[in-house]
Amino acid sequence: MFASLSDRLTSTFKHLRTRGRLSEADIDATVREIRRALLDADVAVPVVRQFTATVRERALSAEVSAALNPAQQVVKIVHSELVAILGGEQRPLRLAKHPPTVVLLAGLQGAGKTTLAGKLGLHLRERGHTPLLVAADLQRPNAVTQLQVVGERAGVPVFAPHPGVQDTGTGLVGEPGDPVAVARDGVAHARERLHDVVIVDTAGRLGVDAEMMRQAADIRDAVTPDEILFVVDAMIGQDAVTTAQAFAEGVGFTGVVLAKLDGDTRGGAALSIASVTGVPVLYASTGEKLTDFEVFHPDRMASRILDMGDVLSLIEQAERAFDAEQAAGMAAKLAGGEDFTLDDFLVQVQGLRQMGSMKKMLGMLPGTAQMRDAIESFDEREVDRIEAMVRSMTPAERANPKIINGSRRARIARGSGTTVTDVNQLLERFGQAQTMMRQVARGGGVPGLPGMPGFGMGKKSRGRMAPAGGKGKGGKGKSKARSGNPAKRAEQERAAAARAAGGPAGSAFGLGGAAGQEPAGPAAQVPPDLERFLRR
Repeated sequence: MFASLSDRLTSTFKHLRTRGRLSEADIDATVREIRRALLDADVAVPVVRQFTATVRERALSAEVSAALNPAQQVVKIVHSELVAILGGEQRPLRLAKHPPTVVLLAGLQGAGKTTLAGKLGLHLRERGHTPLLVAADLQRPNAVTQLQVVGERAGVPVFAPHPGVQDTGTGLVGEPGDPVAVARDGVAHARERLHDVVIVDTAGRLGVDAEMMRQAADIRDAVTPDEILFVVDAMIGQDAVTTAQAFAEGVGFTGVVLAKLDGDTRGGAALSIASVTGVPVLYASTGEKLTDFEVFHPDRMASRILDMGDVLSLIEQAERAFDAEQAAGMAAKLAGGEDFTLDDFLVQVQGLRQMGSMKKMLGMLPGTAQMRDAIESFDEREVDRIEAMVRSMTPAERANPKIINGSRRARIARGSGTTVTDVNQLLERFGQAQTMMRQVARGGGVPGLPGMPGFGMGKKSRGRMAPAGGKGKGGKGKSKARSGNPAKRAEQERAAAARAAGGPAGSAFGLGGAAGQEPAGPAAQVPPDLERFLRR
């Protein structure tokens, strides 16, 4: 959604970085471009005025003039002000001291409240809660049925004592029931069945009217919710702010949920609503699947807008998708000297698919704005084709791809519905992955990356990687030639790996050390702020 705004801001800062010193004219020109970019993104005018005024004031202050790199300091100021208008710090959902916690969803019809109820229920269920969905939207045709379907897909029970209005295809059947009574009975049912969270789905309208506000206020008074979440369509621009103000006056709400944040509109609602209403954005819906739902972090969203990436969200997705036991088993396998096979490759590919859309993951990496066209053209079905090709191989072929000759490649292509060229490309990519895994197992780090201290990577010499513990091509000495005897060559490789990691010969990853000494595992080599991701 923020692609256009991100491109405009990135281009502005790119020109700014060419300046060694920033004059007042440079800052005025930058602020002017930022103002145009925000207005084009349909951000509310009062928000734009306040934002640009604050940025200009801070950019002309001593914190920029005294900085070693003034351009980077201006980018830092813009980032901090973006975080401020997006709501500042992330606020979690407030849970009641005495369950159940009642969450009331409100918003216009078509904003996506019913689907979002299922997404929120799944989100809470995955975090150990026992949510219950209450179907209090009895006016929109088939709304109750839709919530029941969504709840079943999310694995969350639905309380629906009244069917509401049904559309049979030939006409509407049934009468609207009493949503206030349904909501009240739903909370009582949750208390009896020991559900700790109740999510009440309410009716919406095509526009704000007095009847809608009165009904929402009556439900609020009947169930006394702990959180009232206003669900807003992020694609409607500044109208979202007007609607939010009307709901704030008529019903009141404690949090905002941005739906359809994956749309291709300009995204002004997301940048305006928190600043105008003073209510934080708690969640964001980023797709049609029930798993396309995330906690809204203002600082991470600001980083995405400025093309700084969102690596923390990427790590959190990886934590949820990858099995810790499988990862430990893979590490033990490599440490034991076993080779990386196509079965292992398939497990890694399936883990990537469980993380969600590849396009979204690539978009979380820093500096991907320059490759946006290439990312958008990426075919998500490529992962399915890879899995089909691997599953078309025999167990022997997966364990030893070297036996896959021309006739076998043709058979694999026919079995997976691909071409021999696709199979060749897969085997080539797997060969590169296998080489990388072998290099990591020997303690040499990832090939092609410059040497990094603390991760066992090799030394950098004349732009090329030198073997860890040896001399590079441009080094002072000459590396020892490998023996043609397989057994002797394996012994040489183990000794070289041990020297690179600082351990005795024959120890995998340089582990083992002296008797009684605790081996230094991978957790001891990562930065302290990432250790928590390895302790799960």
